Amino acid sequence: MLTAHTIKILQSLDKKKFRQKYNLFLVEGNKTILELSNSKFKIKEIFSTQENIFFSDDVKFTHITENELRKISFLKTPKDSIAVCHLLEEDEFMDKDFQLVLDGIQDPGNLGTIIRLADWFGIEQIVCSEDTVDFYNPKVIQATMGSFTRVKIHYCNLQKYLSETQNTNIGTDMDGENIYSFEKPEKVNLILGNEGNGMRKKTENLLHNKITIPRFGKSQSTESLNVSMAAGIILGQLFRI
Repeated sequence: MLTAHTIKILQSLDKKKFRQKYNLFLVEGNKTILELSNSKFKIKEIFSTQENIFFSDDVKFTHITENELRKISFLKTPKDSIAVCHLLEEDEFMDKDFQLVLDGIQDPGNLGTIIRLADWFGIEQIVCSEDTVDFYNPKVIQATMGSFTRVKIHYCNLQKYLSETQNTNIGTDMDGENIYSFEKPEKVNLILGNEGNGMRKKTENLLHNKITIPRFGKSQSTESLNVSMAAGIILGQLFRI
């Protein structure tokens, strides 16, 4: 049985300040929780309406009712289990040959989808501006479908980083080079800007190359692509054989 105090703490983890205060975040659903065993994330406790199908006795397991699950879940339709996990400690950061760089992405679903795309294309690391939505946001974790366990996220002063990196900074622009004829440099930072405003001018000034996805349709009503949709198209082209 869950105490009122425990419920209150778990419910508070939808906010960044409480995730940082308690050094905890939630992972929901058996399938995603099972992926934690092969990652660096450490589980503090698992709450489940089912029997223990997870890990060894080293992980505390608490059987709860469906009503209790609804109280601590952030999903409209709660899944079977919830794992309470420790935040990762920030480790040494080094450039990878291909990285995604996010400048002010605010929508949790977009960040989660971008992390999932990175995992699909074998991109090990994403660099984020300090105001990009928090990686541990429950909606971000859910949208990754487990890919958050395989992609490293690093938050930093983006302008400082982009001015010092050895990678080629590439960003999207309506007047950029056609993505279908663009030749990928050896080492790449692919920069994606804010959903509504695009990348900041200070970020744009640090680009080495600009690319664009040409519009083939005749309709002018579609002004732009969703940032995660654009990321998928660009990555598919840059990683072509």
